[in-house]
Amino acid sequence: MKTVICLPTYNERENLEPMLRALGGVLPAAGRVLVIDDGSPDGTGELADRLADDLGFVDVLHRETKEGLGRAYLAGFRRALADGADLVFEMDCDFSHDPADVPRLLSAAEAADLVLGSRYVPGGGTANWGVGRRFVSSAGSLYARVLLGVPIRDLTGGFKCYRRAVLETIDLDSISSLGYAFQIETTYRALRRGFRVVELPITFVDREVGTSKMSRRIMLEAAWRVPALRVRAMAGRL
Repeated sequence: MKTVICLPTYNERENLEPMLRALGGVLPAAGRVLVIDDGSPDGTGELADRLADDLGFVDVLHRETKEGLGRAYLAGFRRALADGADLVFEMDCDFSHDPADVPRLLSAAEAADLVLGSRYVPGGGTANWGVGRRFVSSAGSLYARVLLGVPIRDLTGGFKCYRRAVLETIDLDSISSLGYAFQIETTYRALRRGFRVVELPITFVDREVGTSKMSRRIMLEAAWRVPALRVRAMAGRL
């Protein structure tokens, strides 16, 4: 099956080449990586173009402005589906998600519709995080799980493998969430539509190079969108 890994970037010049070369070592035969660059001022997009010329499995989608992670992924999903992808990944470019875990998620996708790389199931975890960040992340996932009434333990994670049918069914055009909320909403929509969602343990490692894109605005968005999702679901509008 054709696999496309969507890799959004914004000022990831230092991480991009090592990430792409690492992914090249684990991609299946029909695998490709789609770099989605939001007009990075540090030249990430230009580097992506050069690497695409050098590495036969890389494609680049340029977006003019930074509009948030969710918008970047939606653009990537649409491009991947248009290009005939059967399986679509999302993952970070900063090595927080280990490229070596890609084959594990692919294997799990043989019996699931959506595979989540999970920090909060047995065998999963985080590395190089302070107490404050651990609390915010785990509390955010617990908050979403309780309000939405779902069994998934890591709703805010961004290492995922979707079957094509999931993305074709969950109405991408109606999704407007950006950060953590995007991850919560896409998984919740998949569950609501009856797709089988499984969690696979991973270790999330804090980035060593570059700057985190996390902000207070992203956390506040997740705080209000979660109950809004529940209300929409109860009204039959999700």
